[in-house]
Amino acid sequence: MTDARGSTGLNGTARPPGTPCWVSLMVHGMATTQEFYGALFGWEFQPGPRQLGPYVRALLDGHQVAGIGQLPPDRHLPIAWTPYFASDDVDLTAATVRHCGGTVGVGPLDAGDAGRLAIASDPAGAVFGIWQGAEHLGADITGIPGTPAWDELLTVDSSLVAKFYETAFGYEEERLVSTDLDYVTLHIEGRPVAGIHGVGSALPRDRGPHWLTYFEVTDTDEAVNRVIELGGHVVKPPHDTPRGRVATVADPEGAVSALVRRERVER
Repeated sequence: MTDARGSTGLNGTARPPGTPCWVSLMVHGMATTQEFYGALFGWEFQPGPRQLGPYVRALLDGHQVAGIGQLPPDRHLPIAWTPYFASDDVDLTAATVRHCGGTVGVGPLDAGDAGRLAIASDPAGAVFGIWQGAEHLGADITGIPGTPAWDELLTVDSSLVAKFYETAFGYEEERLVSTDLDYVTLHIEGRPVAGIHGVGSALPRDRGPHWLTYFEVTDTDEAVNRVIELGGHVVKPPHDTPRGRVATVADPEGAVSALVRRERVER
């Protein structure tokens, strides 16, 4: 995991295709979910596009950072954070996803004046979004506590899906040469934007391949304690990594994310 989403002050800046630009969570209890993340990250909320049902945008100091939507009562889908990757033409990207063995489950469709979207999955089943921004280009701010910091695909074997993402979004790959770690960093215009981690049999059987969003925090241990106080639970306790102190947690509905206090590194 590295410093991928850039720095603060993104508002009004179009992202190059393939860049993670937004994260969204669909839940059953929107009110309780807003209370949880409002208390954990200091988010406030405002109404967003309702093409897929009730939806709010999370704000940090007035800047948009994420979205939370309402699942229909009859839809029993996994509760999970979904990263969206920027596209200049969501219809063309969706067609490429299908051509490369992926699946498009929703859209492409318009989200009011905000933009156009599709929700897809890679050949191994990991779900992600595609976003063609219009009035809404994505997160306004990043690089500070309470904002998404990194997106990482956990899958069985990176080699099985890396080519898919390279073709769909034009990524350049940087494969870590290691006998005990299967990791590929995806680059756009020479900058790292996301990672693919092949974890083999360590992949949770109840989830399968999935994208994991990291959120920046001021203090990982304190944030984990706050998660527990707010009714969430710890999936993987805080531990030190070369890029910072990381913990994996779940909110009260079971949506899993990572919390990271990053060490600043040269880019």
